[in-house]
Amino acid sequence: MIPTLAAEFNHYAAVGVLLLMAIVFGVMNVMASTKLLGPKRDGAIKGTTYESGMNPVGTARRRFNVRFYIVAMTFLLFDVEIVFLYPWAVTFPSLNPEPGSAGAELSPLFLGRMLFFVITTIIAFLYAFRKGVFRYD
Repeated sequence: MIPTLAAEFNHYAAVGVLLLMAIVFGVMNVMASTKLLGPKRDGAIKGTTYESGMNPVGTARRRFNVRFYIVAMTFLLFDVEIVFLYPWAVTFPSLNPEPGSAGAELSPLFLGRMLFFVITTIIAFLYAFRKGVFRYD
């Protein structure tokens, strides 16, 4: 049976509806925040910066040590690693370990790839630690 053009579009209808909903949701949030919830009147006091109940003192263009950025990037690295590690940890126990099954052939491959990923991340962390990135002297 040859699929027709209408049948092909039926498969993508859910994706199209989801994209349309996302676009409408985003546009409606921007419109609501600017028109309904935003400030109604402008003024000198309303236009000032609000910093946790304190008046801002000094300039916002202060220099930070590069270590702050490196620690933030290291945090993001481990955060992304957890995002990749979680689906693997959910899938790995369900592989069938019996000889001759597809899971028996894939489980060492899955384990090897994840060990490589974790070991390279640990090496990067140790490199940063030896370079003194995490010292705040």
